[in-house]
Amino acid sequence: MRTNVSDAMRGALGNLLTRRISYPVSESDIRRWALATYWPDKPPQVFLDAASAPEEFNPFAWAVAASESTGKAGKDANAADRTEQLAGVPGPGLQFQLNGGMETEYGAPIRPGDVITSENRLESYSEREGRLGLMLFTVTEDTWTNQDGAVVKRTRSTLIRY
Repeated sequence: MRTNVSDAMRGALGNLLTRRISYPVSESDIRRWALATYWPDKPPQVFLDAASAPEEFNPFAWAVAASESTGKAGKDANAADRTEQLAGVPGPGLQFQLNGGMETEYGAPIRPGDVITSENRLESYSEREGRLGLMLFTVTEDTWTNQDGAVVKRTRSTLIRY
């Protein structure tokens, strides 16, 4: 049976791809984010008071305090084999890719003083025959936790390659 998924790729399932740690979130960060997001309209007052951030807030938008990846990815962020490069295994060598969608769940709110850790892992592979040949569906899961270990956000992203 023909497949794009090698034994090395199967063995990399669950591997950590990247890890990022934010600087402590400040009230000013939340306000800046709200002002930029709602511009030219005024943001809702709840975000200007900044007791907690909106669910879509990104503590990594301006800077990252620390980051690491387990593999060696090249400089091309759009390389079709980038996921496997980050996982430290050879990729399938497919040429084309497109975004297959995202699912996001929100948990604890982000509050001033929080330090957010993002861990992105290789979740699964599946294949399906398409009009242009065998397609490879790759799912990664990015989990954000705060300094207390509470899940703030979990995003599952699907990449389709052929």
